Amino acid sequence: MSDVMTEPFEEHRSLLFAVAYRMLGTAADAEDAVQDAWLRWSAADRSAVADPKAYLVRITTNVALDRLRSARAQRETYVGPWLPEPMLTSPDVAAEGAELAESVSMAMLVVLETLSPLERAVFVLKEVFGYPYAEIAEALDRSEVSVRQLGTRARKHVEARRPRFETAGSERRAATERFLEAVLGGDINRLMEVLAPDVTLWTDGGGKVKAPLRVIHGDQKVARWLGAITGRPYAGVQPEDMQIRGVHLNGEPALIVEGPGGRPIGTVSVELDENDRIRAVHLVANPDKLASIAAGRHLPM
Repeated sequence: MSDVMTEPFEEHRSLLFAVAYRMLGTAADAEDAVQDAWLRWSAADRSAVADPKAYLVRITTNVALDRLRSARAQRETYVGPWLPEPMLTSPDVAAEGAELAESVSMAMLVVLETLSPLERAVFVLKEVFGYPYAEIAEALDRSEVSVRQLGTRARKHVEARRPRFETAGSERRAATERFLEAVLGGDINRLMEVLAPDVTLWTDGGGKVKAPLRVIHGDQKVARWLGAITGRPYAGVQPEDMQIRGVHLNGEPALIVEGPGGRPIGTVSVELDENDRIRAVHLVANPDKLASIAAGRHLPM
């Protein structure tokens, strides 16, 4: 394929993946969407493309929309709670922009799952990447009036459900460490001290790893479940063969649980309330969603 074809696409590949990941929530789906966009780009009439970047974002957004509609139907039959795929990010990712960092946080991606596909597309393009409504309307083949309505509805929905308290990375890291110490120590009373009363526990095993089939609500129930798994084999790995290390996932301090050979068997990320207590725990153990971490792949912002 000629450089005329490949250079514009490769120049914007990271952006296309970043858009698709926020739309779809998994690296595999995002990569498939980018590949589909490449196929459409390679078949496009060059003379009709005035702005390659805008054209590629438009293609990728619409491919991701089609895939999201299909994925939503599949997720209705997903075994247990569905969580986005965690991806590695650099510790200084927040320096690239608070809005960009927040837009890939596990908490935000969970909220985005509650939007309709069109609302999600408008929110991602407008609120994350700053595209004007006129361009979004053209990309989605909708009127600007309807796109503005979608954007307003999506923004209100997200603002009503997003975490209300901003937490510095150092505070989140310290809270995550306190949480880990309480879990590993098997001290239920200490665990209760770090959990908010209304804490929720999301565990995504995808039917491939034993995990609760529903979200667990309340500090006592969450503490009991966490206490019950302490010191027991998890995902087929004995406790003595596990290692836990701190990393940055989706722009935030988090934990990776590893088995023999450094194989990731789970990730843990948390949200905090205004008192720096844990208000949500997201545990991803579905091996399909740990492939990017195993490969050391980082999320482009």
